[in-house]
Amino acid sequence: MDTVLFILGGRPVLLLDLVSSILGFTCVFLAGRNSKYNFWVGYLYTAALFFLFWNRSLYASLLLQPVSLAINIVGHWRWTHPRPEEESAEDRSALKVSMLSWPARVISAVGVLVVAGVWGWTLDRLFPADPHPYLDSVVTALIILAQFLSAQKKWDCWVVWLIVNVTQMALHLSVGNVFMCAVSGIYLINGLWSLKTWIKLYRNNG
Repeated sequence: MDTVLFILGGRPVLLLDLVSSILGFTCVFLAGRNSKYNFWVGYLYTAALFFLFWNRSLYASLLLQPVSLAINIVGHWRWTHPRPEEESAEDRSALKVSMLSWPARVISAVGVLVVAGVWGWTLDRLFPADPHPYLDSVVTALIILAQFLSAQKKWDCWVVWLIVNVTQMALHLSVGNVFMCAVSGIYLINGLWSLKTWIKLYRNNG
């Protein structure tokens, strides 16, 4: 997986970069289209990201992967085993799209700031090799929130994913990773499309 495919922005693009990017985009593309199969791809994506972040010394993102795996498993179950009041109008075996209340949104935002601050401070002392511990931690906290909301099929998850995409672009640019920055831009476009798709599902109780 350390095979160099080409050079972009003065940095090598590895086979692992390409594999993780393809898996990641496939996963979010399927999720944006309300497909439960996104979780199967997600399992492979989590494994690929673990090794990718190990290579980049982004330890907060690396340590996120076991948490991501757990959330993925829970989300897989939630999407395919809804309670009666949560069933989609189009498919009784599928979880319908819902939204957070405004108080829940405020609590979520405060939670991200607190977790990112504490985790960034911890990383700065435990892993001095991490070039940007606080930015890395903000991305980590946002991803955890986005994955949790996605697992509950909350429309709001796409708003958080959009913030994640923009923040990740800044993070990858800061370490000179032009390729992954471009990939984050593609995710951003998919996130905008998915935001529109899920609002239609929400209005149709789908």
